[in-house]
Amino acid sequence: MWPRLNGKRMAMMLGLGLLLAGSIASLPLWAGRTEPPAAEPGPTVPIGSKIDRLTFKDIRYLPRSLDELGEAKFIVLAFLTTSCPVAQRSIPTLNRLEKEYRAQGVRFAAVNVGQEDTIRDMAKQALDFQMVMPMLKDDGGAAARKLGVLRTPEVVILDEQRVLRYRGRIDDRYRLGGSRSEPTRSDLKEALTELLAGQEVSVPETPVDGCLITFHVPSPSNQTVTYAEHIAPILRRHCIECHRPETAAPFFLLTYEQAAQRANTLAEVVREERMPPWYASPEHGQFVNRRGLSAEEKQRIADWVRQGKPAGDLAKLPPLPEEVVKPSSKWLIGEPDLVLNVTEHEIPAEGEVAYKYVFLPFLFTEDTWIQDLQILPDNPRVVHHANLAYLVVGEGFKMNNFITGYVPGGEPMRLTDQVGFKIPKRSIIGIQIHYVTTGKPERCQIKIGMRYAREVIRKQLRFKLIADYRFAIPPEAPAHRVEARRRLEEESVGVGLFIHMHLRGRDMTFLARRPDRKEPEVLLVVPNYSFDWQMPYRWAKDAMRFPAGTVIECIAHYDNSSFNPYNPDPKATVRDGQQTKDEMMNGFFFYTLANEDLNLTINPKNGHVVAPKAETKP
Repeated sequence: MWPRLNGKRMAMMLGLGLLLAGSIASLPLWAGRTEPPAAEPGPTVPIGSKIDRLTFKDIRYLPRSLDELGEAKFIVLAFLTTSCPVAQRSIPTLNRLEKEYRAQGVRFAAVNVGQEDTIRDMAKQALDFQMVMPMLKDDGGAAARKLGVLRTPEVVILDEQRVLRYRGRIDDRYRLGGSRSEPTRSDLKEALTELLAGQEVSVPETPVDGCLITFHVPSPSNQTVTYAEHIAPILRRHCIECHRPETAAPFFLLTYEQAAQRANTLAEVVREERMPPWYASPEHGQFVNRRGLSAEEKQRIADWVRQGKPAGDLAKLPPLPEEVVKPSSKWLIGEPDLVLNVTEHEIPAEGEVAYKYVFLPFLFTEDTWIQDLQILPDNPRVVHHANLAYLVVGEGFKMNNFITGYVPGGEPMRLTDQVGFKIPKRSIIGIQIHYVTTGKPERCQIKIGMRYAREVIRKQLRFKLIADYRFAIPPEAPAHRVEARRRLEEESVGVGLFIHMHLRGRDMTFLARRPDRKEPEVLLVVPNYSFDWQMPYRWAKDAMRFPAGTVIECIAHYDNSSFNPYNPDPKATVRDGQQTKDEMMNGFFFYTLANEDLNLTINPKNGHVVAPKAETKP
């Protein structure tokens, strides 16, 4: 039923470019333009054209080609954005067609052409709409231009020789300004049926209702952007935390020469939001350690590169702190009270290195309270990650006794506000180390530094390990779901979250199901998990409180398909295991108890609780 609008209201609605219909609300008219174009350009690539090599980026930021989709009789590319409502409504149909034609040798891929969409946004859309087909980013619209694609959700079919056989709509169900309950013609399905039968496509081109693609055209900045005035402050704010001496970063960004030498790479990785590393979707959760550049900062770096990387007046730059240029200590936590040395390991030049497990010969004879802990490799380039846990004498290595971990670009444990971590008496420390090769033989020794609590401890840092150990990921499964949950027995205050999966990990979502709410609360979504960047996601103090009975749930998906470039063996059924050829589903929920007040005085020399003096009677 059409809403009744007077002339003034109708004019306002048209001016906004929106039209309300019975089953589709708020669809853009003329793809977001305030007036219709004089003439929409037609496709410049005729049906029957042989298409040159197409390249894209996947959700892991890797360059990919269509050949990597595997053997295919036909390839369907569906062009989407995260904001076009017609495209979004068409995704369930694409999902059904992909499932129907997969066994018949047809490979589907979704291609994001949204110039404002990041790769993380693209991955989040795949998660939201349960898309198992590969997601590809057409940065700059080069592939769309080569295929003559102008709108979303436009689809094309290519045959084995990469000849364009069909271009147009999926079907005629969703139209600008309205929709049908069922399509009158399923154009994409009809084309695939004819091609698989060895016939020519009877209707090889169809009109597409949807949003015009805005192809990116770099606009020159009116302002000269210089390193001294504009770029150095950005790098100092966001980058030199890692890109400086005594870190795992492969190069430094402390000087103009260093930044100019890497300028093109710098512009690419900040545009894609690959750097600074951060994998949480911005739609859910507020985290105090969030990394990322603003849109203005990213644009300034792009303008600087486009203008030839002018230096500006370098003499006006304030000097970098001496601690950044030449750190006096590698210990970010300050000088440790206790240092434990791990055996030095030799790493081969190439190949996969099995996890190393080292148990350190130091016995904690009493409960020991620490607030700071750092895992410090002397050769950080070869350490992919390391996990530290305590072991009560007589037990084995357990992630349930996890203390903290190390990843390049991560951060050491640093507790404040009278919160401490307890290492139980009769415990030793065990470390699990994952080394990687660099192309030449290497050596590495890891030190573990701890600082004992120096304030009264009122709360103990705790965690729930939300894990599934019984999953079985089938061969070639592109998005296998695994889930687990744990209940909070007492009212709790959230500290942060952490994810651990292996090479097939695709995404993970944390939910809180509170007993006083009907709908679950989304705590964190990591839509494109990276095995290389296993980082914590920390909340502000007291920002997240959970009543007793809250259930923390983790939902993960695993990509065991051949398209996963890191997959050790797509033909294997994958189960839980410690090695990277296996998988793990570990979601960590760190918290304190809201009503706990331990009121412990700690000896800063050994971390032991100071026993209260016995009262003396007069």
